[in-house]
Amino acid sequence: MSRSVIVATARTPFGKLGGGLAGYKAPELGAIAIKAALERAALEPGEVEYVIMGEVLQAGVGQAPARQAAIGAGVPKEIGSDTVNKVCASSIRAVEIADAMIR
Repeated sequence: MSRSVIVATARTPFGKLGGGLAGYKAPELGAIAIKAALERAALEPGEVEYVIMGEVLQAGVGQAPARQAAIGAGVPKEIGSDTVNKVCASSIRAVEIADAMIR
């Protein structure tokens, strides 16, 4: 059976509503996290095959936040993406989906 391996991770910091991160939209923070994960894995944005992004609060960020974040990180526009909105379980669900896609 094939295995999935996580080679790098990055996340956005925790913040509170109206706090220090209030000037950023979720896709902007997502783009920063994607860039950091790619750098840690020594990958170029053009090597990405798919983007899955977990998000806790989706209101007010526009359509397809994962796509916005991927494009903001330099991932080619042809690459697909999914946004997972499962509140606090979003990140683990995103990992589960990615694992299933790889296998």
